[in-house]
Amino acid sequence: MKRSANDSGWRGSPELWLGAAYDALLSSGVDAVKIMPLAKKLNLSRTSFYWFFEDREELLAALVAQWRDKNTGNFVKQTEAYAETIAEAVLNVSDCWLNSDLFDSLFEFAIRSWALQSPEILAEVQAADQQRLEALQRMFLRFGADEITADVRARTIYLVQIGYISMQTQEDIAVRMKRIPEYVKTFTGQAPEQRELDRFFARHNFAP
Repeated sequence: MKRSANDSGWRGSPELWLGAAYDALLSSGVDAVKIMPLAKKLNLSRTSFYWFFEDREELLAALVAQWRDKNTGNFVKQTEAYAETIAEAVLNVSDCWLNSDLFDSLFEFAIRSWALQSPEILAEVQAADQQRLEALQRMFLRFGADEITADVRARTIYLVQIGYISMQTQEDIAVRMKRIPEYVKTFTGQAPEQRELDRFFARHNFAP
């Protein structure tokens, strides 16, 4: 029977087990997320696991929930953040690609890799894609775009970044920052103001 963390003592914690599962997923894929190897890594008994999770499936569900809450939740929030212009709104979204506290690209890649072998996870990924695209579309509509423009520009932003993640593109931060103004202009048809870029660069401690 699952029990509360307050009764755990030396058994660890739900967060400890979930953290180990996260590390295993990112390093070796979902097949590595198994109770006994995690227990060995944590130097805990296998039975400790069952104080926090009913079974492996519940642990996997917790991983998916963590990914959904962090990556999709923060992405949607960034599309809704205050901006003076659509260019600045896209810069707000671009924070996700540069701040792993907002959007975990390695986690995203691991979940998408898992989806290749699981119809259930594929459905989760497709639902997340749709939710994120709709959030981007609402952002463009908020700044006066028509329906088809909002749809196409949303897809352009999103599919470019998913391409970055899927291809595991490694890009020097200075190179990425140099490209950001042109990306924004391409995505919106509007060049960002210098003050908007200055705020963006400052958020990421970057001096152009």
